[in-house]
Amino acid sequence: MAITRRQFIQRTGLAAAGSFLGPSLFRNPWLQQALADTMGDRYFVVLYLDGGNDGLNTITPVDNGTGSLRADYQIARNTGSGGLQLPTSGQGALLVPAKPFKDPATTAQLGFHPGLQGIKNLYEQSKVAVIQGCGYPDYSLSHDDSRHFFQNANPQGNGGFQGGWLGRYLAANYLGSDIPGVNIRDDIAGEFIQFTTSVLAFTRVRNFKFPYDDYDHSDDNAKKAAFLTLCSQATGSAQATLKYVGDTGTATEKSTESYPQLENHYKVDRPSGSSWDAQYTALNTSTAKDLREVAKVIYGVSSGFPLSNPPTARFFEVRNGGYDTHSDQGAGLAGDQHYDLHKEVGDAVELFYNDCVDMGVGNKVVILVWSEFSRRIKQNDNGTDHGSQAPMFVIGGPVIGGAYGNHPNIKSTPSSSSALDGDGNTVYWQGGSNPKNWTRSTDIRDVYGTILNKWLGMANPLTVLPVDVGSANLYWTSPNFTMGFL
Repeated sequence: MAITRRQFIQRTGLAAAGSFLGPSLFRNPWLQQALADTMGDRYFVVLYLDGGNDGLNTITPVDNGTGSLRADYQIARNTGSGGLQLPTSGQGALLVPAKPFKDPATTAQLGFHPGLQGIKNLYEQSKVAVIQGCGYPDYSLSHDDSRHFFQNANPQGNGGFQGGWLGRYLAANYLGSDIPGVNIRDDIAGEFIQFTTSVLAFTRVRNFKFPYDDYDHSDDNAKKAAFLTLCSQATGSAQATLKYVGDTGTATEKSTESYPQLENHYKVDRPSGSSWDAQYTALNTSTAKDLREVAKVIYGVSSGFPLSNPPTARFFEVRNGGYDTHSDQGAGLAGDQHYDLHKEVGDAVELFYNDCVDMGVGNKVVILVWSEFSRRIKQNDNGTDHGSQAPMFVIGGPVIGGAYGNHPNIKSTPSSSSALDGDGNTVYWQGGSNPKNWTRSTDIRDVYGTILNKWLGMANPLTVLPVDVGSANLYWTSPNFTMGFL
């Protein structure tokens, strides 16, 4: 069914524009800079694991290497009833790829959670970069706060960096009449927020329609004409907010006429479309279905679908929930909560990437997988509480596969030599002398900055990523946008 009028306004950002925009926004350096080169013939997909994914049971030490990672892991995670410990052999064992997969700091062998067979398969093809120990200074255990910091990439709240990190890039490179992004959800994802260009939000392309009356279509043309007239008048305004409303309103209305046609273009016009569509249906998961919607748009863009208002989106976001595993998390067997979550994501991402390869765009797609925080190192009765640093995945054809960043030191005993903080979580550390043998953390802005620079063509990511103020040991003061995974 068509979205409601209220949903249409909310999803285009029109409702929020008046309250968010102000004179200070338009003085921001990132908005004033000249338009840079856009990303070219490429696509970028963000996959958010909502709830705080247990990173220690996602990428897990198999042995000690030159340290004690596996021994420390076995102290933290129990076996038996309610135990979360992932074994190195036998039923529910970690997946160890044939391609080298070792922690750079300790040379410890690493393994994928057994539910991540799809990701492991892509890793074997050198299509997956696993970036360990990702976080930000002064981490928060609040879902809302940490999600915001990951999406905004401004944990210190420095002025001039409003909206989302990716949104700031979009604002610097696209106009109000452009639609560079699509979110497969009911609202705009935090990292996409900005008020310069349009970002669409819908759950299925076939249902994205202007909110006409479902029962009486006699005045559809009049409603459309009235809406476009209002938008045209706003576009001609000298007031920036009104111009934004007019530009994005017109662009969004036109997209409701073209995007639903991508359904049959993908499934019927494409020779192999029905086969790929059936494979997503066979997985029968929300992640697979959402990535299928992204695939439909990518195919429409890449094939040059001849529409009067052809789709132009190259930035996408999907989410999968359920990662707040305080209880009944399970270990490595089918039916365990964490296993099923990982299997859903791993299988869907592998299928989506292979679909992109079949379209001829496999080397033009990069996927970023993240969660707002990891879980506590030591398990509770049968789950894990809120944690700090976690691994991120960067997946795609141009990715230089491998393990990047250091696995955090997880030693918890004895208390005199524990590397954990008072909450039992790993510590964000940028270097220098320390008595706890903390390993250097990967700041999330180094990951974003590398993507912005190496994949999206932004010469200076610091125009959208604020540098911290404070101790160089504890804060992000030395950006590294050449991490090597792209």
